[in-house]
Amino acid sequence: MQRPSPLSDGVVVLRPPVRQDVDHIVGWCRDEEVVRWTTEVPVPYQRHHAEEYLVKAERARQAGTGYSLVIETAGQPVGQLGLRVEGSGAEVGFLLGPGARGRGLMSRGLRLLLGWAFDDLGLEVVHWRAIVGNWASRRVAWACGFQVEGRVRGLVDQRGTRKDGWIGSLRAGDPMRPATTWLDVPRLQAGHLRLRKNDVRDVVRIVEACRDPDTQRWLPDLPRPYTFEDAVAYLESLPEANATGEAVYWAVADADDDTLLAQIGLMGMRQGSRSAEIGYWSHPDARGSGVVTTAVRLVARHALLPTEDGGLGLARVQLRVARGNEASARVAEKAGFTASGVDRQAERLRDGSVRDFLRYDLLVDEMEQAWAHPSALR
Repeated sequence: MQRPSPLSDGVVVLRPPVRQDVDHIVGWCRDEEVVRWTTEVPVPYQRHHAEEYLVKAERARQAGTGYSLVIETAGQPVGQLGLRVEGSGAEVGFLLGPGARGRGLMSRGLRLLLGWAFDDLGLEVVHWRAIVGNWASRRVAWACGFQVEGRVRGLVDQRGTRKDGWIGSLRAGDPMRPATTWLDVPRLQAGHLRLRKNDVRDVVRIVEACRDPDTQRWLPDLPRPYTFEDAVAYLESLPEANATGEAVYWAVADADDDTLLAQIGLMGMRQGSRSAEIGYWSHPDARGSGVVTTAVRLVARHALLPTEDGGLGLARVQLRVARGNEASARVAEKAGFTASGVDRQAERLRDGSVRDFLRYDLLVDEMEQAWAHPSALR
């Protein structure tokens, strides 16, 4: 059966594993992240497991059912890739040692393997799967053009335990580059405020804010009662919006002690979008302090700045405010947005009343004038 010659793009090299790789394989397979996210790596991993892996890899190659490769850079082995073949399709798997992560090496290696699989093996499709939450693996798949089909309950068997999994596909002829935008969460700052990525330290403050009667009144879709489990589920949902390019959310925190003061998001985006909507809530002890107004300006600026200047390059951002929510309307006005219309009888609040929603927007060519005063991002 075919044996892939060493493949290289000038930065990484893919080659079949050899006995000299055993110590490297043992080290990789004992790494906490590898143990956490792989499905078949034995725990605890011993040297004999690596030696057995080499034998199994050669048998699979001879049978044409699988191909295992080591990825090298600068002459050093840094990880592994594997292709499990079934008919005209295959499933790919990969792992990278801790010292090589975050450098784009696996994406390079995977593109080399996929090119060989489609061109030399004549495969029609390659699938990728990962345990939900393995964002590093998903980012590699995204970078190589895989289309994530969705989340499947109990998809993955991890050492006898069923886990929810993502599954994605790449067909022969598909571009091996991202098909969508992955929205990162940049740190934004003005004065005493820092907009940062959410994490578990925010859970208590999120619960306090989302149990508040005013928050519940104006955001009727919030669970009631709002629990710590709801807050954790909310935080776990945020990376999905980033990965699909649909939204990005920030914790609005005090720059000195990092206490969560508010939450803000830029939502409703899709590939080729010209506009997005800003949504927000504040913790009760931060209301009336100008925190949300400053956060709205920071997020609007990020949205409207050209991509070459680090922004998202949108042409318009909007806010929607339920009629009667005077505090939120004041935020829109102080942030320099213009009243642009009314969505009549748009939504039902928790008390059963149906409210108009007032629309405010800001265009990219209005930003400089709206924030001309030096205090605009203070």
